[in-house]
Amino acid sequence: MIASGLRVSVLLLIVAALGTVGIPASPSSVAVAQSPKVDKGKSPARKAPARKAGAKKSAPIDVGEATWPQFLGPRRDNVSTETGLLKKWPAGGPKLLGAISGLGVGFSNIAIADNTVYTMGNRGEREFVVAIALDTSEQVWEYDNAPAYHNGYGDGPRGTPTVDGDLLYALGGSGALVCLDRKSGSEVWKKSLVKDFGTAIPGWGICESVLIDGDHLICTPGGSGATMAALDKRSGNVVWKAATPQNDRAAYASAIAVEADGVRQFVNYTASGVIGIRATDGQFLWRDDSSANGTANCCAPVASGNLVLTASGYGKGASTVSLASSDGKTTAKVQYHTNDLKVQHGGLVLLDGHVYGSNDPGILACVELKTGKSKWVNRSVGKGSLTCADGHIILRSEGGPTAYVLASPAGYKEQGRFEPKDRSSRSAWTYPVVCGGKLFLRDQDLLQVYNLHGK
Repeated sequence: MIASGLRVSVLLLIVAALGTVGIPASPSSVAVAQSPKVDKGKSPARKAPARKAGAKKSAPIDVGEATWPQFLGPRRDNVSTETGLLKKWPAGGPKLLGAISGLGVGFSNIAIADNTVYTMGNRGEREFVVAIALDTSEQVWEYDNAPAYHNGYGDGPRGTPTVDGDLLYALGGSGALVCLDRKSGSEVWKKSLVKDFGTAIPGWGICESVLIDGDHLICTPGGSGATMAALDKRSGNVVWKAATPQNDRAAYASAIAVEADGVRQFVNYTASGVIGIRATDGQFLWRDDSSANGTANCCAPVASGNLVLTASGYGKGASTVSLASSDGKTTAKVQYHTNDLKVQHGGLVLLDGHVYGSNDPGILACVELKTGKSKWVNRSVGKGSLTCADGHIILRSEGGPTAYVLASPAGYKEQGRFEPKDRSSRSAWTYPVVCGGKLFLRDQDLLQVYNLHGK
């Protein structure tokens, strides 16, 4: 039985696709759909061209050709490619352009392409993947993915859909992995991580956001014989299954691709450590357990050159390893370990050789990647999730307040903050997203959109 203090910590766990456990929105804000009758075989996408995504009406929103195709953005590094944003926020924060409700219960983040938002949520007793047009706030389609995922620390899916051309990939809280036609929402193929790989659902749900790398989909089922796996992205067929010596169980993080001396590999947290798997054939390459805790490893790694930094909470901290490859094999050597980045779930940002994260128990921190040297700490708005855009850190407190901070090792310099309206009663764990000059904040059923261009 978990001690009461640990229960409190666990409540602050796993974010969005990054891995967060979800808590249901208040009943007044949840768009409840009746459980549809689904024939055996492929589950249908259901179009609803005349249906608003929710009761809140949003003004037309246009991000142009900008995209946020996956968890952590275009380069999967939690750094937006946007420029020309506000240098400072006005009093009260950036202008609220609109709000869309009806996303459903959950902590999934959003992907954006063709001015359409893709996300996941529980509606009633079903888990749905949904597409919503930003210019009309209308739902384009919905796909019934699985029975609703329920958990004592929060309901709903956690992973973020991944856009790849005309296809969309989504992984639900109980392991239902689907490939959809992005325009119509029709099913292309479907797998179950639990049934097809013989794995188990982690204690707070499956939180991974899958990675598309070339022709392959990379996921981390966990367990004997398939700690990580590559699927053909068009057919869903297994390309390789990667076993680790420890038969690592899955954690709550999402993999990144790293190139070390010509050896491409996928790096991710497991329940007990950080592993590197060779991209070509799934060969286990290396592991490091120095930054992993025994409760919940949630944050995606960050990498620069041959350096990979990982961080976790529960008093553990961060480690940076240096990778060296020859003859198709890679070794990892720990460069340092620091307690100045005990990041439980809110993500990391690596910019200009410095790493930013929300350090337990709620202090924004900046450390130098090469040395681990602390540059500064500040309580800011408290513990939360972050992203980076145009040289600024956007820190979203789990309590709601959101700060705009200059991303500089010279010191903490806040450029504005505001309190989002219509907050749910639950912790705001889903990472902020910046795309097309807009700031997107999902809070359970509600998606709010703010103008960062000041026009």
